[in-house]
Amino acid sequence: MTCLSFRLRQFRIDTNAVAAIEFAMILPFMLLLYVGGIELANGMAINVKVTAAAHSVADMVSQNTQVSATQLQNILGASTAILAPYPTTINGNSLATVTVSGVSTDSNGNATVQWSASYNGTSYGTGRSIGQRITLPSSLAGTQNYNVSFVLGEVSYGYTPHLGFTISGTLTLADSYYLFPRCSTNSPANANFPYYDVKLTSSTTCTCIQHLQQKSC
Repeated sequence: MTCLSFRLRQFRIDTNAVAAIEFAMILPFMLLLYVGGIELANGMAINVKVTAAAHSVADMVSQNTQVSATQLQNILGASTAILAPYPTTINGNSLATVTVSGVSTDSNGNATVQWSASYNGTSYGTGRSIGQRITLPSSLAGTQNYNVSFVLGEVSYGYTPHLGFTISGTLTLADSYYLFPRCSTNSPANANFPYYDVKLTSSTTCTCIQHLQQKSC
């Protein structure tokens, strides 16, 4: 009994390998914080690029009075380069989709899609449906934006964490951007609906300086 009591007292005051035991206890949490920090940083970096791509595709289209289907495809393809070095496809499957649309409002403020196109990294598509109703952000609501047009750029990206997939699965990072066309002058006074828009045409001519190309065309 005395020997057992002695051993219990020794065990209670023994400090050998305490640091190793404490390290073993906190190691899983340290690894979780480390891995989580890496995945969070990657996700935030991709999200920034998604926002930049949405703004850029809308900006490039808004600098024209007219665009053709070929020009739209070139702009959509170029915008995906902004997502580099992150891949837009993996094993033939698309990770990113870039869509650009012409959206116009009528005299009652109802916004509808006039034309649209998309690119998913491997093929081009029609984007949004023609005539689809769009709910504008609250910042664009109001009578000042009746009978006007916007260029809507949208990007979505399927981000799969390398180490946390079983926990979170694939996360969809998405953003959209509305811009006013810069050059359009077709107002209710001199044209038919839609007004102040970028026209989608089979061939293109323009009557103002294209800011992107810095030349008259």
